[in-house]
Amino acid sequence: MNRRQTLSLLGASAVALFAALPVGSQPAFAQAAPPSPPVRVGEINSYTGLPAFTIPYRQGWQLAVEEINAKGGLLGGRKLEVVSRDDAGKPDDAVRVAQELLSNEKVDLLAGTYFSHIGLAVADFAARNKIPFVAAEPLTDAITWSKGNRYSFRLRPSTYMQAAMLVEEAAKLPAKRWATVAPNYEYGQSAVTWFKQLLKEKRPDVEFVAEQWPAQGKLEAGPTVQALAASNPEAIFNVTFGADLAKFVREGEGRGLFKNRAVVSLLTGEPEYLEPMKDEAPEGWIVTGYPWDQIDTPEHKAFRDAYSARFKEAPRQGSVVGYSTLKAIAAAVDKAGSTDPERLVAALSGLSIVSPFGPITFRASDHQATMGAYVGVTTVKDGRGTMKNWRYADGAAYLPSDEAVRALRPAE
Repeated sequence: MNRRQTLSLLGASAVALFAALPVGSQPAFAQAAPPSPPVRVGEINSYTGLPAFTIPYRQGWQLAVEEINAKGGLLGGRKLEVVSRDDAGKPDDAVRVAQELLSNEKVDLLAGTYFSHIGLAVADFAARNKIPFVAAEPLTDAITWSKGNRYSFRLRPSTYMQAAMLVEEAAKLPAKRWATVAPNYEYGQSAVTWFKQLLKEKRPDVEFVAEQWPAQGKLEAGPTVQALAASNPEAIFNVTFGADLAKFVREGEGRGLFKNRAVVSLLTGEPEYLEPMKDEAPEGWIVTGYPWDQIDTPEHKAFRDAYSARFKEAPRQGSVVGYSTLKAIAAAVDKAGSTDPERLVAALSGLSIVSPFGPITFRASDHQATMGAYVGVTTVKDGRGTMKNWRYADGAAYLPSDEAVRALRPAE
């Protein structure tokens, strides 16, 4: 017998001996299976550009990831992992980091974005590269309608939906002469367009006598307030937010713009924007927002308690958005039973989850979720801005029919 035959015989004997051993007595190194790769989400947002919203948003998705992984992860033990990037508030940067996440980080899907024009850029990238994208925050209707595509989905109620919620209240006002002020980019333009159209449908007697279009983040409060006052409106529709909103409120109060005038305002009831104004917050504005300390549904209480325990602070609107985005992604992965892009798209279409705001569904017809918003009136309590007389407006009640939106979306 030569040396090669001897080694072969010894090898076969060793294998037979190993196979005969009881499972518990096999060497430990032989029992260890290679770890399953994580499910990777490429997350993109304007962290440096709008920290008031995006930091609570990030904490929201971090909480969701921790909860999911604590329960065993996804697909039989795979961890959920988020690879996050800052888009610097620029569409070109967002597309660049999306490509890096896909090519270098090998993410399974994309999520996030705040500004509408950035969300549209990433949605277009997703369609061209056939990778699922869950748009967390951008509100433009183009993401799900005129520029909608197979691979893009949106969580938050759109400009159309929130405009419709506010129009329901605005139409009850006696005001006929309206003025508008909104940031001059996709979100502001879309919000004003829908508010005007929907209000005129309910109240053909109204007219819009002035429009102001400040650049986002660069509102010149004095000239803007002066121009609005010169048009002598009976009511104002406001779409500014963040630092622009605070400047607009302060200057408007100082110049008497809001005296004896109704103000209807998108997003102003969200604590990210309302609470920093403290006792300078406006009184009596009709708004969409999030009265986090007054909602006592079981699903919201569970979320609020978990978030407050983890981060030692109250949740914000962004917290709910971030949390719900990752919960939706996890549910889609489990439903698909895979991270295959086409199977994930199929799973997201018609997907239902329970969010802190209650049950929501991503409609198969336009990929818009039915998450709603709280509609109420601003007030100041204990030295901070908050909401009163609010109600939850279910997003499903403020969406066009499936048949109507099919005419708005490009053919796939």
